[in-house]
Amino acid sequence: MDTIFIKGISVMALIGTYPDERLAPQSLKIDVELGVDLSAAAASDELSDAVDYSQIEALVVDVAGRSSFRLVEALAGAIGGAIMRDERVSMCEVTVFKPGASAHGEGVAVTLRFPRS
Repeated sequence: MDTIFIKGISVMALIGTYPDERLAPQSLKIDVELGVDLSAAAASDELSDAVDYSQIEALVVDVAGRSSFRLVEALAGAIGGAIMRDERVSMCEVTVFKPGASAHGEGVAVTLRFPRS
């Protein structure tokens, strides 16, 4: 299995459990790792043989932008579920980083993995 990484996708999302977090969207960073077979794209040099990572990125931004989850786990789950609708993706891993969510650190990140059953 080959891998596509998309790192540091900047999104704004309504996320959080505390009342002040529900007032306005917050800045998040999202990383996506996709397990795919890239052999056809490597041989042909044609986008039609590849998973178009710009479309995956747009999907992540869209799902996050429309969300109003309380937990970053739920947002990561929604993103992973949407990505896995693409049958060419055999596995994906979604990491959502919420800056400022830690009292003594830079923030909190949650990673969910989605293997194809």
